Amino acid sequence: MENISHTDLILNPDGSIYHLALMPEEIADTIILVGDPGRVATVSSKFDGVEIKKSNREFVTHTGSYQGKRISAISTGIGTDNIDIVLNELDALVNVDLNERKVKDEKRRLSFIRIGTSGALHTHIEPGTRIITKIAGGFDGLYHFYLDMEQVTVDGLTEAFINHTGWKSALPDPYFTMGSERLLSIFSESEQVSGITLSTPGFYAPQVRSIRLAPFDVNLIQKLKTFQFGLLKINNFEMESSALYALSALMGHDAITICVAVANRISKEFLVDYKPAMESLIEMVLDKIAVND
Repeated sequence: MENISHTDLILNPDGSIYHLALMPEEIADTIILVGDPGRVATVSSKFDGVEIKKSNREFVTHTGSYQGKRISAISTGIGTDNIDIVLNELDALVNVDLNERKVKDEKRRLSFIRIGTSGALHTHIEPGTRIITKIAGGFDGLYHFYLDMEQVTVDGLTEAFINHTGWKSALPDPYFTMGSERLLSIFSESEQVSGITLSTPGFYAPQVRSIRLAPFDVNLIQKLKTFQFGLLKINNFEMESSALYALSALMGHDAITICVAVANRISKEFLVDYKPAMESLIEMVLDKIAVND
């Protein structure tokens, strides 16, 4: 096996991975991912103790323990491009010998639980509702840059979506990946909404918002609202899960996303103070990790 080049696997002078500035021993097997760097401290404030605090750019990491379980909380910042960095570097920390620059024979499997906010796409999903992502779909195109020998995407879903929406040919083909069945079974609750989540490469036109610039298809949300694949509907917009699910599947990790709906794009309702709902979600996730993961 050839050594991985210094331009493919970039390390800092202290030996830490380039963007995250972490060493292999500084992350747990169970990782809570949040977009907002400030939310890391909210998660770790509930730990019994914190052993590691590292930050570089928008990437903040706190590793500690909760009820005897070692957990890392890491911020990704916004967007699938940042997920590309975070997932590749976390995987390298556990599955590459950084000194030898070689992939290890035995692979370590990480569990990623993404906690975030999103916009709901059906009137019955009120702001404050938790939405768990069974399938993540992406408008971003990141998946298409990777060689997929395992065919991790959901068969037939892209074609059905393109046909239903009249998808613009100049845009990347959407892609759809299943989340971890194991994590889905652990974190699902009866009051949650479950289905398809769409990740977009922007907050404004890609999510059909308009301030001074118009989106290419002002009717896209109405098309998304009426789309159905089997029993699954598209429930919400956010900006990270498509890359998280696809890269996790390609690398052999487990991933799940649970979002609080802070806005309803149909009724135009907005949850101004969503912090109590987020606090409750964090506590639920930590309690379930302690018991199950």
